[in-house]
Amino acid sequence: MPVEGGSSSGSASAARHPKQKRKAHSLSIRRTNSTEERPPGVQRGDMLEGQDSKLPLALRSNLLDLFGQIEREFENLYIENLELRREIDSLNERLTGDGQTVEGGDPTKGALKTKASHSTSQLSQKLKTTYKASTSKIVSSFKATTGSRALCQLLKEYMGHRDGIWDLSVTRTQPVVLGTASADHSALLWSIETGKCLLRYAGHAGSVNSIKFHPTEQMALTASGDQTAHIWRYMVQLPAPQPPPDVSAPCDDDQDSSDREEGEVDGEGPCEVPTVRVATATLKSHQGVVIAGDWLVGGRQVVTASWDRAANLYEVETSELVHTLTGHDQELTHCCTHPTQRLVVTSSRDTTFRLWDFRDPSIHSVNVFQGHTDTVTSAVFTVGDNVVSGSDDRTVKVWDLKNMRSPITTIRTDSAVNRISVSANQRIIALPHDNRQVRLFDMSGVRLARLPRSNRMGHRRMVCCTAWNEENQSCNLFTCGFDRQAIGWNINIPALLQEK
Repeated sequence: MPVEGGSSSGSASAARHPKQKRKAHSLSIRRTNSTEERPPGVQRGDMLEGQDSKLPLALRSNLLDLFGQIEREFENLYIENLELRREIDSLNERLTGDGQTVEGGDPTKGALKTKASHSTSQLSQKLKTTYKASTSKIVSSFKATTGSRALCQLLKEYMGHRDGIWDLSVTRTQPVVLGTASADHSALLWSIETGKCLLRYAGHAGSVNSIKFHPTEQMALTASGDQTAHIWRYMVQLPAPQPPPDVSAPCDDDQDSSDREEGEVDGEGPCEVPTVRVATATLKSHQGVVIAGDWLVGGRQVVTASWDRAANLYEVETSELVHTLTGHDQELTHCCTHPTQRLVVTSSRDTTFRLWDFRDPSIHSVNVFQGHTDTVTSAVFTVGDNVVSGSDDRTVKVWDLKNMRSPITTIRTDSAVNRISVSANQRIIALPHDNRQVRLFDMSGVRLARLPRSNRMGHRRMVCCTAWNEENQSCNLFTCGFDRQAIGWNINIPALLQEK
């Protein structure tokens, strides 16, 4: 996860949390010396001798290693593609044996067709039922996501950060704006409709790991790798709305969006926008990275979670430390407050999450829940009496606050789950994954949809967080990832529930 404060993103990435080290293979090529064997009798010096270059030998050697790693990455992808092609060929042969034909006579290029007596929908159903067990991944890739696109339409992309985005949130007051927290030491506020950056907060000296907005005032709480949390005020003016682009129109450019240069940014960046550099209040009691923060109901107190294994409760007006919540055995990963009651839930790398009760001013109680086998990346409240927890063990569990001895629902996935969110009105769970997917489930564990992901749409790296906005009779879902962008989606809730 996010890192401690530093003067550059390079130094920050070197101090990433162990969890991020495990994920580094999907984020970037490891910048370490290669330990793989060379051809017998061939040494690095021999490989570089006789080559005319002014670069130092050590630098050339390191470059050789890096290019070798790139070559091996492409080799692995090539081998994987060959295996998938063999499976596709095998599937087409089985379909042909069942009396179905392939257009054009080439099973690797043609589209699948049934005989005249079968419709396209019947073939799709046959694929789902007959070959689901052995070819589930292939069948899901054949589904052209037309249904998902009808349920989940791309609203806007928000690009301007210079490093990965860890967290995002939507204001609960007018004007409604989107806030993003990034490893580039900044937090940005965006116009949801136009995608324009409205304001930049640059008061932190480290990665900004979390952003949450005050329930009634124009104030934001940000947590950072510089071991502090900041409360700061903002004033923004929304630009005039623009007509939405036609995302369904065909695009002649078939270039994969992942080919975009790292420094290339679409739209307006944060360079020309107003910048806030001074916090209204600075909370300094932690001894490690502050990974998350949230406002208690009413907005008079805030809670922060840190890698120092503690959560702190502060008074907003005085910045006074009220309680230090200890008990977790390892670093905290997230904290969340109940929308209507004085309840706090904290999650940790120790595979547990804890429920803290502050409804009685004289005492506070704590309950420990051990339902996961790996890091609990987040635990959040719903509007009702439920807590939803997500974990690196690839499961999401729904708990009843009245009886939390065991989960009432367990959702099993194929990838680690990051910071989840639950819609207030429809109680739909949005799961961001390490494998770049975003999936939607209901509270009973039924999968509702998967957000579209293609060369031109969706995230290109790990998805870190999701957040809902259900204002003005519409339902929008926002996602952010380590590809430096946030994306807004319009979710067709009636159609989603009808598909269910």
